[in-house]
Amino acid sequence: MAHEEFPEADRAGDAPHPRETAHLFGQELAEANFLEAYATGRLHHGWLITGPKGIGKATLAWRIARFLIAEPVEDASASLFGAPSMPSSLDVSAEHSVSRRLRALSDPGLFLLRRPWDEKSGRHKTQISVEEVRRLHGFFALSSADGGRRVVIVDAADEMNIQAANALLKMLEEPPARTTLLLIAHQPAR
Repeated sequence: MAHEEFPEADRAGDAPHPRETAHLFGQELAEANFLEAYATGRLHHGWLITGPKGIGKATLAWRIARFLIAEPVEDASASLFGAPSMPSSLDVSAEHSVSRRLRALSDPGLFLLRRPWDEKSGRHKTQISVEEVRRLHGFFALSSADGGRRVVIVDAADEMNIQAANALLKMLEEPPARTTLLLIAHQPAR
C-alpha cells in the first residue's frame, strides 16, 4: 500500500508533516548547539532529541537531516585554508533537490524508522518492532550516494519495543561512517 493511502504515524492531526515544515520557532538554542558541533568537527553519530509532544522535535530532526544531506562532505586533509566557517542556520531552500527528495521520502541518504501500517487491522501498529529496525542493515549495506552522509530518523524512539531498542543500540555502537541517527523521544526515560 502506498504511503499516501493511509495516515502517517508521525503526523500530528491535520498539521503539515515535519518534513514539509520550513521554519522552526523556539529551538534556536538546539540548532545553535548542533551547528557548533558540526562546525567544530565534533558531530556525534547519535542525537537524542527529547521533550513533550508538539514542541518541534521532529521538525528539528528533519531540518538537521536536510542540512546534513545537502551539505557537501568536507575532507579536512584537503582544505588549504583550515576549517570551513560555521554555518549560521540549518536552512536549506525548499527548491533544493535534497528538500524535494526528502518531502517525497525518496532521498537515498535518509531512512525513516516509524511505526508501520498494519493492513490487517487498518491502522498503525502500536510499536516499532525489531523487524523494522533490522531493515536498517539493508540501508547501511548500501554505499552512500555520492559519498555523502546518511541520516536515520527514529520517530519516536519511545515507541520501540524492547527487542527493537536493543537492536538499535547495537547499531548505535558502531554505525557506518558519515551516518547520523536522530532519535526523537517524548519520554526518554522509557
